[in-house]
Amino acid sequence: MTTYHCPRDGTRSAVSALTWCCPVCHGPWDLDFTPAPGLALNALSGRANSLWRYEEILPLSAPSVSLGEGRTPLVPLTDTVSAKLDHLMPTLSFKDRGAVMLVELARRLNPERVVADSSGNAGTSIAAYCARAGLPCTVYVPEGTSPKKTEQIRAHGARLVAVPGDREATALAARAAADEPGAFYASHVFNPYFLHGTKTYVYELWEDLGGRLPDTLAVPVGNGTLLLGSALATAELHALGLIASRPRLIAVQAEAVAPLAAAFHAGADDLLPGAAAAPTLAEGIAIPRPPRARQILAAVRGSGGTFLTVTEDEIRDAQRDLAARGFYVETTGVACWAAVRDGLGQGVDRPGSVVVPLCGAGLKTGMAG
Repeated sequence: MTTYHCPRDGTRSAVSALTWCCPVCHGPWDLDFTPAPGLALNALSGRANSLWRYEEILPLSAPSVSLGEGRTPLVPLTDTVSAKLDHLMPTLSFKDRGAVMLVELARRLNPERVVADSSGNAGTSIAAYCARAGLPCTVYVPEGTSPKKTEQIRAHGARLVAVPGDREATALAARAAADEPGAFYASHVFNPYFLHGTKTYVYELWEDLGGRLPDTLAVPVGNGTLLLGSALATAELHALGLIASRPRLIAVQAEAVAPLAAAFHAGADDLLPGAAAAPTLAEGIAIPRPPRARQILAAVRGSGGTFLTVTEDEIRDAQRDLAARGFYVETTGVACWAAVRDGLGQGVDRPGSVVVPLCGAGLKTGMAG
């Protein structure tokens, strides 16, 4: 295992210490990790048909808790837009990519218990993989979380704690529990192993497209774990000489809760004051103060991308439209299709090829009213 480091002040910690955030600034960790050379398209034949096939670029190997996650299909929606069907993962959301890494790490560290917080999907993933690993797990969720998601968490044997208030109150409750001795905080926000799982989304695109990437990756953003994983992957592929240029990143937020979009379009490097939670169908990205905001804003700017926002009516319409095309996707998971199906606009010229993720199955929320 390698070490954590703080991107703000350089503080370091051993992964085995169970220190879930930087003790100096209390921010998220990054990971001291450099992919090994040798990844090549012609080397992948015959490997495991899961995300673990990309062994050279992962900080863990030889997993015991895999449920076969990864290798989801890529299908066209239009002549220029394709969808990656991450709602077909074992727990029906893309969060399995990161959750399997966190729980595999936890299994090796053997804590007394695992703690997680979530608006639903990440908690479901952590609960499922903890069940696979035989680890006791407690998942904190906001009180108004979709009943289908809480049912799924309980089904995997996790203890569920519904927290009054918004997503931020839920995170604070989980972090208090994570500070207790013997707890492993399986945070999809603070722990960088999760990002090294989500980056496999882009490695799969690279493989399926024959060693290239689309011109544009549109990604829904709340805490930014898929976007930051995508940025990490494109940087690694470029550094390894496996792509000539990086795609632009288009970050999508619900208009009702769009603190990052507001900061981006104001030219700010961090969140603006006054961000607050509000009701939205896109509950999975309704994050008013994402801890990795600076990194997210820098990643989008560095790619030449931008932020787009979608209204509640656009989310409803996009969900119905995808269902009419045969894809039953939860309301958060349709945000990118809502943003790009009529063209990218808002200063994005020559979008070229675009890939959107269908992040979670419709069974998790049902159809929007």
